[in-house]
Amino acid sequence: MSVDNNNLMNMDFKRKLPIPMEIKAEFPLTDEMMAVRDARAKEITDIFEGRSKKFILIIGPCSADNREAVLEYLARLQIVANEVKDKLFIIPRIYTNKPRTTGDGYKGMLHQPDPTRHSDMLKGIIAIRELHRDALKLCGFTCADEMLYPENHRYLSDLLAYVAVGARSVENQQHRLTASGLSIPVGMKNPTGGDLSVMLNAIHAAQGSHTFLYRGWEVKSEGNPLAHAIMRGYVDGTGKCVSNYHYENLEELYAHYVEAGLKNPACIVDANHANSGKKYIEQIRISNDVVYSCNHNDDIRSMVKGIMIESYLEDGAQKIGDNVFGKSITDPCLGWEKSKALIYEIADKIK
Repeated sequence: MSVDNNNLMNMDFKRKLPIPMEIKAEFPLTDEMMAVRDARAKEITDIFEGRSKKFILIIGPCSADNREAVLEYLARLQIVANEVKDKLFIIPRIYTNKPRTTGDGYKGMLHQPDPTRHSDMLKGIIAIRELHRDALKLCGFTCADEMLYPENHRYLSDLLAYVAVGARSVENQQHRLTASGLSIPVGMKNPTGGDLSVMLNAIHAAQGSHTFLYRGWEVKSEGNPLAHAIMRGYVDGTGKCVSNYHYENLEELYAHYVEAGLKNPACIVDANHANSGKKYIEQIRISNDVVYSCNHNDDIRSMVKGIMIESYLEDGAQKIGDNVFGKSITDPCLGWEKSKALIYEIADKIK
């Protein structure tokens, strides 16, 4: 349907999509699922507020591109998570939106439930809700997703354990204000240029109360005391990846937190992206380096709540259409056997 209100819009309004309330009613949670969700939410809050010393691993595919492969990954992860639960708290990555630097390419399951076919947003909304719901129902996991589009959050708001705001979105006012209205941890990544003040400003905004426009409503947020930093490395002026997971970087971030007086100083270290130069195998070394820093500095240990790892069934990445089951079609990931060994290693070493 073409809409022309003499306001220079150039869009084809294809169809009206169901609102989140309608999708939630069609694909509801059971009482048992909500009980598991609430128990996990309490445990995560205890970690971020310092009552629990468990170490978080946010781990899973770069992009959740295949329902069956993701559920197979989660089934394997569930076994390992139960074995290390005394020391580690596992939050699987089910990232259903994929930011694209130029706007081209696969944009995630929300857009394309089948990566080989054209976009279908209605099927995508249903697919991502069913996948997150199956993760909870079948494996007992509430998962992490990226808030690429703030207006879409409510389709999954009763399912998510964790939300990340990406390096390209962290300066955006709508992302910051929407984060201020959430009751789960929201990680603010440092921007692609590496300026920590941008990230810290985003955390400050997300922890505050605001009145703003959201989904056609004037809303007032209470502020999110669980908003925190994600250190993901950055790209310098020459295009070179620069890491920021080192001991000195974490000391510097802690000092910034003390100076800023923000609530619940916390950080998740992203072991991939610019920190690894997208060399997925480096995530093993980086994770061990972060654990070492935590074990040798009480301030760092109190601030660093966990590590984010990109992991899937198979090592590396493939092109769309290659059809290797459980191999990433976006950024290269650490395969399952290496991931499992790394989880055990972190659980063994972290104090």
